[in-house]
Amino acid sequence: MAELTPFLTILSFVITMIFIFWRPKGINEAIPATAGAVLIFLCGSVSLADIGDIGTKVTGAAVTIMATMVMAIALESIGFFNWVAAKMLKASKGSGIRLFWLTNMLCFLMTLFLNNDGSILITTPILILLLRNLGLKNHQKLPYLISGALIATASSAPIGVSNIVNLIALEIIGMDLYLHTAMMFVPGTLGLLFLTFLLYIIFYREMPKKIPFFPKPIDYSKLSALHPLQSEPDRSKMRQQTKLMVSVLAFVLLVRISLFVASYYSISVSMVAVVSSIILLGWRWWYLKISPLDLLKKIPWHIFVFAFTMYVIVYGLHNIGLTTLLISYIEPIVSSSLFNATLVMGTILSVLSNIFNNHPALMIGTMALTEMGLDPITLKTIYLANIIGSDMGSLLLPTGTLATLIWMHILRGNQVKISWSKYIGVTILAIPLTVAFTLTILYFWVDLIFY
Repeated sequence: MAELTPFLTILSFVITMIFIFWRPKGINEAIPATAGAVLIFLCGSVSLADIGDIGTKVTGAAVTIMATMVMAIALESIGFFNWVAAKMLKASKGSGIRLFWLTNMLCFLMTLFLNNDGSILITTPILILLLRNLGLKNHQKLPYLISGALIATASSAPIGVSNIVNLIALEIIGMDLYLHTAMMFVPGTLGLLFLTFLLYIIFYREMPKKIPFFPKPIDYSKLSALHPLQSEPDRSKMRQQTKLMVSVLAFVLLVRISLFVASYYSISVSMVAVVSSIILLGWRWWYLKISPLDLLKKIPWHIFVFAFTMYVIVYGLHNIGLTTLLISYIEPIVSSSLFNATLVMGTILSVLSNIFNNHPALMIGTMALTEMGLDPITLKTIYLANIIGSDMGSLLLPTGTLATLIWMHILRGNQVKISWSKYIGVTILAIPLTVAFTLTILYFWVDLIFY
């Protein structure tokens, strides 16, 4: 049996990834991941001690992301995101080009303040409803839907707290959230701007230059149960609503800042996220009389299960020697120069993410780095190159990230047709250039601030 362990482990991994990509009858990603983890455990490549170690690494990241999603669901229930979308539509002033930039800004901010999966779940239905309300044809919707999804997902690169796999990898590498942001925010944000400009060039001809300035009223009730304030059109209620939403926005911004302050002072980031979520839920219950019990059904609990079980699978691959094999190939390149290491590792993670999905790819790459005996700055720089490959390079195929899988599922549910060929026709032009640009900026930024 022992001699079959490597073969059975790899077979379990391959079958699991096929079912995660395929999702027959729309099954949740956590189901094949859980089945794969059980098979890996039964193969003997992961022990109970390994599972305990995995629990310590995954729990903090999962709790932080769950707390952030609780906040997102609470904000949705008071109509915050619908209010933002209505303001965005008004600010477009009848310009399809202005709407393009506002759409990408909205998706960037949603990921920055919440997380990439939450951003996709919230912004995609709102964008679909907005675009239908404007009466756009299917091909005219693509610039907004595709660019919004790409920006929402890639926006998790500048700050580690916007992506659960980034948080898990931070725990492995021994890097705090504050340092991650100091090293990554400038390169990541410049990379996002570069990506947005590329998308603007690609979509310019398809983009409607003019859109209805006063579109018909939007039925936001299709998206969420809104507070009564939103159904009363008089100006005093509208001003009251605006005041409420601005106050909520200020609270979310304060929470986001507090996560980085907590990281800087070695305070538990997950604890701060949980306390902040409880405060927002308590306020919602007191002020809007909405019970927190509705969250039990709305919280995507499967994300925690997915993250944990995927880590079990990757740990099994690590234990049978996959990371050792990877190290033997990449260590000579990493040792040659930091610039080469940055470009090569970012490219490798991009390829692995599109083949295997970015969750296992980033975990495998991160484990490999920890065993190379690199100095702290080199280790962290190459880790950030991995993040760029995982968060940006993974977007070449729609199966590269969980967020884009969710996005495709939402589109199908709303009868919006975006073929793989159309998606890849955009990403093949935008993603490789963006990854190369961002990796280069990362190298020069690290060289500027640390050397």
